Amino acid sequence: MGQLEHIVIVGAGAAGLMAARELARAGRTVTILEARERCGGRIDPLPASEFGYPADGGAEFVHGEAPVTRKLVREAGLSLQEIEGTQWSFDGTRLSHEHRHDPHEAELYAALGALKDDLTVADFLRGHFAGPGYDRLRHSIERVVEGYDAADPERASTLALREEWMDGGHHTQARIVGGYGALIDFLASECRGLGVTFRFGRAVSAIEQTGGALAVRCASGDVHGCDRAVLTVPLPLLREIALPERARAKAAAADDIGFGSVIKILLRFARPWWRERNEDLADMTFLLSDQSIPVWWTRHPDQHPVLTGWFGGPRTAELAKLDRQGLIDAGVDSLAAIFGVSRDDIARDLVATAATNWLHDPFARGAYSWATPRTREAQAILARADGPVLFSGEALYRGRDMGTVEAALASGLEIAEMILRG
Repeated sequence: MGQLEHIVIVGAGAAGLMAARELARAGRTVTILEARERCGGRIDPLPASEFGYPADGGAEFVHGEAPVTRKLVREAGLSLQEIEGTQWSFDGTRLSHEHRHDPHEAELYAALGALKDDLTVADFLRGHFAGPGYDRLRHSIERVVEGYDAADPERASTLALREEWMDGGHHTQARIVGGYGALIDFLASECRGLGVTFRFGRAVSAIEQTGGALAVRCASGDVHGCDRAVLTVPLPLLREIALPERARAKAAAADDIGFGSVIKILLRFARPWWRERNEDLADMTFLLSDQSIPVWWTRHPDQHPVLTGWFGGPRTAELAKLDRQGLIDAGVDSLAAIFGVSRDDIARDLVATAATNWLHDPFARGAYSWATPRTREAQAILARADGPVLFSGEALYRGRDMGTVEAALASGLEIAEMILRG
């Protein structure tokens, strides 16, 4: 096929754009089919006019070293702003600095270090830390697994999370100045400059194989012939696309990869009332509680009067019936309880709002992936290049960064290199 090879990429998120750019650079003909009317997928840029800066309705942070992301940021002429400041918690009575140390921390690390065979987090805690004296430790771990990893402790892999815990969560976090949207704009522009064809509003319903050729069918009725297809859609959508027999068997392995739900709420206020009420909160970054919306963060060190609420994991099902306004109301109620003020006082200062339950997004059906004890095996099955239908995305990256934009970008690179190696 050589230079004439035509590759259809399903999905214009980070993985799809990265793969498309690398393939087009190597002379391949590339078409991207995207169900939305924009690029980015679960990177969801919000208007700067609404929030005072280019806010992120989806992915927001660059976690840890993220070498592929950082290289791309430099290439795009963008910059990163490291997250700094203090973390606070609300115990139902008062606000205090969040202290990471637990009296059983050494015992936890010893048990993790001795673990040879993988267990779910719930089974690990039941086996090693079942007594009432460990209540605080169990609660802390479950809060991290559900809130940070958007995972279910009854299914999440302990070995996959061990490195994160042993690190104590001290890896750096940063934001892209201009938001992830600026990075997506750069990648999309690069793709267009290399001749990649974009087709928006094209939700793929089926991929059919006749001999060595593929036909990619869209719900809109159009059909795109190609030599290979790369599926970069979120895992839940794999069940909704009819695939050739071999690809369908591979896609079934995705059931052994966890996929979490996240609710994200952005509230812009006329003034930073929380700093005005308590000057100790001037450098607050994260705020944790057990309220309906349990995690909040500020834009510190930027001074934008915006609070972002976050609720991840299986317990998001408790708010599944709420619409956008219902989620905003839940956020306001949570802040009112944490700060001991009336919800009317908080609502009065609201200037702009956004709220997304990513489970309800028809082209995501959730937020991002996490590992179960069977995930590595499932990823290996999906990574096999044993047919013209291939898979890529944040869920399929086998490094530590699984579930992040870094993982999506790295996976896109990997699949492009695999195709180019033949």
